[in-house]
Amino acid sequence: MLFVSRRWKKIARVLPLKKYHHRLSNMALTEVSSNKMFGGFQKVFSHESKEVKCTMKFGIFLPPQAESGKCPILYWLSGLTCTEQNFVTKAGAQRVAAELGFVIVAPDTSPRGCNIEGEEDGWDFGTGAGFYVNATQDKWKNNYRMYSYVTEELPALINANFPVLGDKQGIFGHSMGGHGALICALKNPGKYLSVSAFAPICNPVNCPWGKKAFSGYLGDNEEDWKEYDSCCLVKKYNGPPLTILVDQGKADNFLPAGQLLPDNFVTACAEAKMELVMRMQEGYDHSYYFMATFIEDHIRHHAKFLK
Repeated sequence: MLFVSRRWKKIARVLPLKKYHHRLSNMALTEVSSNKMFGGFQKVFSHESKEVKCTMKFGIFLPPQAESGKCPILYWLSGLTCTEQNFVTKAGAQRVAAELGFVIVAPDTSPRGCNIEGEEDGWDFGTGAGFYVNATQDKWKNNYRMYSYVTEELPALINANFPVLGDKQGIFGHSMGGHGALICALKNPGKYLSVSAFAPICNPVNCPWGKKAFSGYLGDNEEDWKEYDSCCLVKKYNGPPLTILVDQGKADNFLPAGQLLPDNFVTACAEAKMELVMRMQEGYDHSYYFMATFIEDHIRHHAKFLK
């Protein structure tokens, strides 16, 4: 008879119990919610993060194929003010992920509840606005380490506890998360086999959002900022070939405001001979209505390289 303590009964439902029981004693995860979708399960977990030193949540969609074997994995990075819930409830990605057999992981966008003075003062800096960097400034450097959280700690946690193919992973995101997806792929050649973005902050060293975030997290030396700017990083990328898909809505109100700067990324990719598919979508704005419209295209783009 197989015994599972009350502490782990809830967590055990994440995977077929007999096959993965040996892992349960090492799972530092708490299941927050679980809903069946398209034959798979959309779940949310929380855990204590060593990188950002607080409780973090992430959403994970486990397709029906995960019941019988390991699956490729996509990481989704959300934008300013978002949590893991925005993608889970609004993007509509689960149907095509179930069809193609993709696990999709959507983490939160920043540390929360760290009691840092000023972390709640604005919507575009601090809570909900981690910008996927490792902060170097004293006030923020102990907690605001979202780059290492996304590229190291979270994948290690996912690989250890879920039926995923750790060597077949892609990354995509929206706005601040689109910036995050691009820099993660460009800074880690070969780690992500595919990358795409919706309305990414393409050139943060030259836009108001980026200047505010980078000066706060990284200090005043603008050379340090370039290590988290996709327009700068693509010019020195020397890894395996990438085909980057970007969708940008033409009716996006942040486009004329100079926050996204997609033309700068087009120019940088051309100079670097990086293959970029930049699709300017007529009439679409910055919202999840835009993303829900084209999310299938993006997942199928990733499938070309991960399946």
